This record gives sequence, C-alpha cells and structure tokens, in this order.
Amino acid sequence: MSQREAGIDLDTSLGYLLKEAASALRTAMEEVLRPLGMNVTHYSCQELLAQRPGLSNSELARGAFVTRQSMNTLLQALERDGFVTRPAAPPVGKALPARLTPRGRQSLEAASAAVRSVEERMLSGLTGEDRSEAFRILRSMTRALREGPVDS
Repeated sequence: MSQREAGIDLDTSLGYLLKEAASALRTAMEEVLRPLGMNVTHYSCQELLAQRPGLSNSELARGAFVTRQSMNTLLQALERDGFVTRPAAPPVGKALPARLTPRGRQSLEAASAAVRSVEERMLSGLTGEDRSEAFRILRSMTRALREGPVDS
C-alpha cells in the first residue's frame, strides 16, 4: 500500500473542507471583532449569556468550545471590566450564574452586527434554497456524529 492510499485525499475529504471553512470563518470573525476589543470566545460567551442568562462557567465553556479554565479566566476579565456580573456566593451548589450587564449588552450589539456581516459574506453566493439545504445537511452530519457509530 502506498503512502497516498493510507492517508486521506485532502482534495476530496469533506472533513478537511469543513475544518478549512471553520478556520476561514474564525479568522474573518476575529478580524471584525478585534477593533471592538473582542475575540471569538469573548463574543461567544456574551452571545450565550444574552440568549441564556444565568449560565454557569461549565455551561458557557461547553457552548463556546473552550475549557472551563479558559472560560473562568475570561469571565473574571469580563466581570472586572463591567461586561458581566456574577453573585459573590453561589445561590445553589458551586456554580456562579453569569449575566450580561448593560455595558455587556451594548458591546454585544456591535459585535453581533459585525459577526452577522461575516456570515452574510460567507453565504452571499448561495440562494435561499442552498442556504436551507446547507443547514439541513450540516445538522444531519452533526447529529450522526453525536449519536455515535452505527452498528453494521
């Protein structure tokens, strides 16, 4: 077996293409968020809190695809800078539910507009039908991977 046969053909690998698209999306998002003093993780955290107030550090970390330690460091900075508030003591258990402050909501508004512009650019070559089909296909692939291997 040749070395080429043992590997994956990157020109025809859907997984590689998805990773390339995700990398390009992240780079474009970082470019529009940087002037706003944010990065993708910072934005993701604030967007999650806007949509689901009171999430814990662990829930935010899962939603933003980072470690709990990284999210804790980010939350401390966001709290220090007045974008997020958390109680001094956990209301129940050990979790400190986070909430956006008015300053956090204001910064999120500008960031969301910037991110929407990137997504619109990414989708600009697709028709409405193409967009719907892309969403359906990507959701199906994600579901298949999360459900685990199919027994043959």
